[in-house]
Amino acid sequence: MSETDTQGHNPVIEKVADKPVESAVAVAGHPLHAMSVHFPIAFVIAALGCDVFYWWTADPFWLRAGIWAAGFAFAAGVAAGSIGTAELLMVPGIRARVASWTHAVAAMMLISVAGLNWGIRLADPNVVLPHGLMLSVLASIFTGLAGWHGGKLVFDHGIGLIISEKD
Repeated sequence: MSETDTQGHNPVIEKVADKPVESAVAVAGHPLHAMSVHFPIAFVIAALGCDVFYWWTADPFWLRAGIWAAGFAFAAGVAAGSIGTAELLMVPGIRARVASWTHAVAAMMLISVAGLNWGIRLADPNVVLPHGLMLSVLASIFTGLAGWHGGKLVFDHGIGLIISEKD
């Protein structure tokens, strides 16, 4: 057996490995999608934290903070998702990978749940218990799923990485 056979031969990865994966939406070589996803992640977790603290304390401060956190989670998710969608559509090497589509579906579900979470709070801030809390937990789960698959794209497929030649 050759060394490549023992490392695991994957014809699917080999078929897409030669397609370009450089970011099309970047500033000075830094992919904007990778930089922007931290904001919706932080705000989704903050909304969950606000809901838990409201559940524990019944302090109306956490209702107001939760509305802001949910709103910023949705807005930041739409911004990061727009950049990610542009990458998906413009870069053939990203489009060719199944993991890209899995990440995209999980991220779109996250944005949808975050939008619903914000919308119900705007309509009636008192629906946080139990509906807002359940949506915050669901958004956190989708955050984990989207993040897991996004990480696989970076670490397993090298999406958006600038790799220099070693001398």
